[in-house]
Amino acid sequence: MRLNDPELVRREYGDGVAFAERRKVFTSFLRGPNAADVAFEAVAERRPARLLEVGCGGGEFAEWVIREVGAEVIALDLSAHMVERARARGVDARVGDVQELSFDDREFGVVVANWMLYHVPDLNRGIAELARVLRPGGRLVAATFGEDNLRELWLLLGETDAPPHPFSRENGEDALRRHFARVERRDAQAEVIFPNAEALRRYVGASIRRRHLVDRVPDLDRPFRARSSQAVFVAEQSA
Repeated sequence: MRLNDPELVRREYGDGVAFAERRKVFTSFLRGPNAADVAFEAVAERRPARLLEVGCGGGEFAEWVIREVGAEVIALDLSAHMVERARARGVDARVGDVQELSFDDREFGVVVANWMLYHVPDLNRGIAELARVLRPGGRLVAATFGEDNLRELWLLLGETDAPPHPFSRENGEDALRRHFARVERRDAQAEVIFPNAEALRRYVGASIRRRHLVDRVPDLDRPFRARSSQAVFVAEQSA
């Protein structure tokens, strides 16, 4: 399945259960820079009065920005379930599609699109919409994975035929430069240390796209290490 297949996105994120498990396992065992921290720093540098987050998930990042930066935040997600979870955190969350934003031109000082642009069917249209709603001099903050993220794990499981990555650490800059005057990549290279085979099975099994690989996880006599390759793109409009 393609990463930007709408059916895959619906199944992976619809009720939030699989996504929450993947995130919990990944962050619990991450050792080194966290791309979420890098993205937050990129937002805090600007201290925007008004911020839009697309693909907000359960609203954790939006809540963080509201609490620490004091910005007015509007958060969007395709999943109604995710929107309800974000609202439970006190976030102004709405169901919405990045390919067709219901906002006027130049409404926001910062737009955040973390770990979601690779799921957009029409990536160019989605990025164009993000650029449209940014004020002159505004900033887009977009986190993503590298194409070699957790490569050691997928090789262990014999997964060598991964689908193309529409928006990755390697190709994201090219996609953004069509719409932004300046683009910077801030890397967050770290390591994920899975303590045992059960942790590996939990992580792999929480992915609709890869849960068929669970039975390939071997017994382990030591922790399993895999490199985490992530990056945050910071793209800016001309003032």
